[in-house]
Amino acid sequence: MQAPRTVDRTVAGRAMVLAPLVGLVLGGISAAVVAGADRLKPEAPLLSAVLGIVVIVILSGALHLDGLADTADGFGSRRDRETKLRIMKQSDIGPFGVVSIAAVLLIDVAALHACIQNGFGWQAMLIAGIASRLTLPWSCRTSIPSARPDGLGAMVAGTVRPYAAGLLTLASATIAAVLGWLTSRAVIHGWVAIEGGPPTYSHSYPTIRGTETFSNGPLGAVIEGSSGRLTQSPGIPTLEVTVLGSVAAVLIAVLLTFATTRRTRKSLGGITGDTLGATVELAFPLTLLALAFTT
Repeated sequence: MQAPRTVDRTVAGRAMVLAPLVGLVLGGISAAVVAGADRLKPEAPLLSAVLGIVVIVILSGALHLDGLADTADGFGSRRDRETKLRIMKQSDIGPFGVVSIAAVLLIDVAALHACIQNGFGWQAMLIAGIASRLTLPWSCRTSIPSARPDGLGAMVAGTVRPYAAGLLTLASATIAAVLGWLTSRAVIHGWVAIEGGPPTYSHSYPTIRGTETFSNGPLGAVIEGSSGRLTQSPGIPTLEVTVLGSVAAVLIAVLLTFATTRRTRKSLGGITGDTLGATVELAFPLTLLALAFTT
């Protein structure tokens, strides 16, 4: 496939439509790093989380983090539209930019760490990679103008039809649901309450290191057995919760896009390249947080 010789709005629009696919590739590479590190050092999930986040930042060239910092500095100034745009165009990074980058990366690592502990680490990385880049076609839908007459925002604003963004959302949500289903369908958990004695807890679930079993934990399912009764406990999410949580994480990223584009239109008159990057970087930790709480 030959790269286009000229980049016009048509080519730029196609690039925005392909953004979730790029997220799939970047997220897939980072997910492989997370899976590999967790397999080699299963007792250090924080290390796996840090490596996964560092890899995806490097692969993306920290481009979106730069956009996040510039956007934070512009909006943090609380000045008029023209001043915000001027601040965002400057190459230096102010205090709001530094804080925003630090906060986002800390949340990224903490949320991914929680997902790894829940046995949903590499899957979360893959879903977040797709969902965060899904914000790009939605940010560039036909009803969204550019804040400037030039720059990346002017090139891509209004180039993606809503139905195309909707189809991409459906595909992304399907991938997330399949990952959630494949991860949780083999979960077996429960505790055996033996009459006259303390309950014995057990839990087995699949991980990248194989099936692990834990005893004396607050887990549960409802099954009758000869040695006692297995009783339901809310300690472990059901398959339905995991699947719905995975889909919800994708939809949350889309809702974030509507919120950010509404805010940028009100404050700046439209999108810029910086606000596009900021939306990607905000969607990534938000997706991981949603998965951390639902898997």
